[in-house]
Amino acid sequence: MSLEEAKKKKKNKKRNRFIFRTAILAVLIGAIVFALISNIQADNSVYQIGDDAPDFKLKQINKNNKEEMIQLSDFEGKGVMLNFWGTWCKPCEEEMPYMQALYPKYKDKGIEIIAVSLDNTELAVDSFIDKYDLTFPIPHDKTGEVMDLYKVGPIPSSFFINPDGKIERIINGALTLEKLDGYLQEILPQK
Repeated sequence: MSLEEAKKKKKNKKRNRFIFRTAILAVLIGAIVFALISNIQADNSVYQIGDDAPDFKLKQINKNNKEEMIQLSDFEGKGVMLNFWGTWCKPCEEEMPYMQALYPKYKDKGIEIIAVSLDNTELAVDSFIDKYDLTFPIPHDKTGEVMDLYKVGPIPSSFFINPDGKIERIINGALTLEKLDGYLQEILPQK
């Protein structure tokens, strides 16, 4: 093989490698563009104040109501505080006593507190319920289905739903006793 033929062969190899790398790069860019467009078109809408609160059905894990199903639409005509929490979450643990302190007062006025547990197991939740003597409904969202439905990010997150089933307020983060009391006042049913 002559020097000229060797140079030509080397040049062809470089060109073929360049074409191959360019094709791979084009496929990767195409995949990224497809993923971005698909993501933009997906339903990533976050619920806003005034939106209808999506209905759901979950199993309760409170001792007296174990195995009983709880459905949001069953509370039509009542104000509802829908709280998403986990036993591992310190801010969640801090606000639970406030929720329990206000629950008897507001239950009699037509407001329900529903604290959706995002824990993996019921055992941790059972001991948490006992520790704080919680009496409001605690359904278990072990698959994260309702959390996804409400597009919950950080926890604790609370949705205050008026008696018409509309979202009145969305709070991300722990609540103080005073703020919780004020938000519950906003969703009181009219007499």
